[in-house]
Amino acid sequence: MEENKVVTNQETVENNTQTTENASKAKGNRPMRNRRNPHSQRKEVVKEYEEKVVKINRVTKVVKGGKRMKFSSLVVIGNNKGKYGFGTGKSGEVPDAIKKSVERAKRSTFAVKMVKGNTISHEVIGKYGATKVYLKPAPKGTGIIAGGAVRAVLELAGIQNVYSKVYGSRTPINVIRATHAALASLKNYRDVESLRKGGSEDVK
Repeated sequence: MEENKVVTNQETVENNTQTTENASKAKGNRPMRNRRNPHSQRKEVVKEYEEKVVKINRVTKVVKGGKRMKFSSLVVIGNNKGKYGFGTGKSGEVPDAIKKSVERAKRSTFAVKMVKGNTISHEVIGKYGATKVYLKPAPKGTGIIAGGAVRAVLELAGIQNVYSKVYGSRTPINVIRATHAALASLKNYRDVESLRKGGSEDVK
């Protein structure tokens, strides 16, 4: 009886080894599904500019057959590093209107001059139509004291500490254009120095 038990144990061990070998061979022949092909991986698309929709308005056009309704959008873009832009678009659908305004904003981008602390160099007032926008530099940690369209432009441009005030008309597109006029009129130390040197030379 003992000899029979030993034989059966040996047979079971041999059978187990054969099954494991067969399984390993089968696995070796099968293609590995978990292996990742680096060429097949999709590359992540990094956006150059961040987008912010300031206002979407429904507009109608009266024609002979009746009224045609469309949507107009106002979008501000920026890279948070001193570049910003804005644009308007109109279409029958909201996504198409936003897409048009973003494309127009990318065609005309502007650069803003910032100083240490991510703020502006001096106080400035921008005017457009009946709108005036007042901007004042603020110490680090203050944040953006602004709202609406002014905040959208300053945030996406990368300015982090500033005071602002809007006077007159509060139409979003006019506020954005007045803010752009204020940022475009900023001057840094080198600009002022060059102007003073030029003025002193003219006096001589």
